[in-house]
Amino acid sequence: MARSSRRRTDHVQPLKLAAETARSRSSFEIYDTTLRDGAQSEDVSFSADDKVLVAQKLDELGVDFIEGGWPGANPKDIEFFRQVKTVPLKHATVVAFGSTRKASNSVKKDPNIQALLAAETGTITIFGKSWPLHVTDALGISLSKNLELIGDSIEYLRSKGRQVFYDAEHFFDGYKMDPDYALATLRRAVEAGAQRIILCDTNGGTMPWEVRDICRSVRQTLDVPLGIHAHNDCEMAVANSIMALETGVRQVQGTINGIGERCGNANLCSILPNLQLKMRQPVLGEGMSRLREVSHFVAEIANLIPDKHQPYVGDAAFAHKGGVHIHAVQKNPATYEHVRPESVGNRQRFLVSDYGGRSGLLAKAEAFGISLDRDHAKVPELVAILKDRENAGYQYEGAEGSFELLVRTALGTHKPSFRLLGFRVIVEQSEGDQGPRSEATVMVQVGQDIEHTAAIGKGPVNALDHALRKALEKFYPELREVRLLDYKVRVLTASQGTDAKVRVLIESGDHKEKWGTVGVSENIMEASWQALADGIEYKLLRRDRPPSDPG
Repeated sequence: MARSSRRRTDHVQPLKLAAETARSRSSFEIYDTTLRDGAQSEDVSFSADDKVLVAQKLDELGVDFIEGGWPGANPKDIEFFRQVKTVPLKHATVVAFGSTRKASNSVKKDPNIQALLAAETGTITIFGKSWPLHVTDALGISLSKNLELIGDSIEYLRSKGRQVFYDAEHFFDGYKMDPDYALATLRRAVEAGAQRIILCDTNGGTMPWEVRDICRSVRQTLDVPLGIHAHNDCEMAVANSIMALETGVRQVQGTINGIGERCGNANLCSILPNLQLKMRQPVLGEGMSRLREVSHFVAEIANLIPDKHQPYVGDAAFAHKGGVHIHAVQKNPATYEHVRPESVGNRQRFLVSDYGGRSGLLAKAEAFGISLDRDHAKVPELVAILKDRENAGYQYEGAEGSFELLVRTALGTHKPSFRLLGFRVIVEQSEGDQGPRSEATVMVQVGQDIEHTAAIGKGPVNALDHALRKALEKFYPELREVRLLDYKVRVLTASQGTDAKVRVLIESGDHKEKWGTVGVSENIMEASWQALADGIEYKLLRRDRPPSDPG
């Protein structure tokens, strides 16, 4: 990877050839396109401020290039390039992205080309057509005219002192249709001065062995360093990227968490650890330990729920549920973990379930700071309780707050902070009302005191939550810190229709941590009460022991 040894003092850096800037930890360059291609994902919309925050995180992670957006496409990207000039990035180079000129414009009068220059980045990536189908059907021009667009655009940008990367859009499809013309587009780009040629699997339909063979063929034709840009429409983007790098391709492009148009782009959260931990290429160095942090940061900024099953960085990536697995991992993590979780900033987790048996129970109890050996008299009882409750529909994998309360209650080390005497929830809808009104009444006992309160809410569970807090906050002021973060309902016996048993999972949190609780009943309000009450009890339990990660 090209690494600059000095802090940038000017947003537009002097042009440097790849061979002259090879102060690299690895022979590979990491090119992130989260802020451009990733932003084209369904349900993702970054503001200019969001993009600056993500760019800073990517720089801290250690990527080489950050594709910031298409300055000729929208005002938001123009604003990003204006703002990012004031941000002192320590490592990464910000890149502007756009297309070759339009056939009807000269380069000097093409708005897209001029917008790329106005972004004032030292490096510019432009894309052009390498598939005859797109040249004739999409652009409606001749094959020779397309070569002219590629050459004119790159030559002009190079004359303005910019480093130029050329994205050969739909290259693999183009090569399979007409290899001579596809290669001719690349040669024209190189002749015009492009310093990287990126081979794009834009439709995401190429297989790994095709990528291997085509990349080898291109490398025999061109001397300029190559890149790979893969989409995930066949679930092959990561495999295709790794395969290309194995053939000698130097630059890999992708996005954090694999977000992108349609089925997404090549996922850097898989590619980067595969390169560093499997192929022994130190692409991030110590920055690899921040990979999970960056993955979750981008998901949060994009307002996406992190994929818990994502390799390397997902919550479930190093989670163990089966008792045999847990028992083995406690002896030697290598028995069921292909890398150390800490190497990518993740952690080992033991899930509580009826599959885990005694080993899972003891591992989770240890995580909670509960001293419990295998021969403890209560262990068989606790295993039996756990299996019975999971058979009844309870699930503790996402509700470990409820599980800790269950264990401590069975061991006799937890005394409930309050007792429910009764609750009532009313939902009323009158003609002409804009929406139904919800009101909850709760009666609880704390010590010798009985508190009877009522509250309204946006829905029945919200009203019940408000009423419970209102009743208890005078006794326990710290409950004012607690917020209900997530509420999920799962129907367990769908064939029974509205008589079905439901499981309610609630995630609560304060300014320090988050915890999950669960309730199960044929009555959704009863299930919700169980989960809400456990959430309160768990918060109060935390006063009696040092904070630790319940997960």
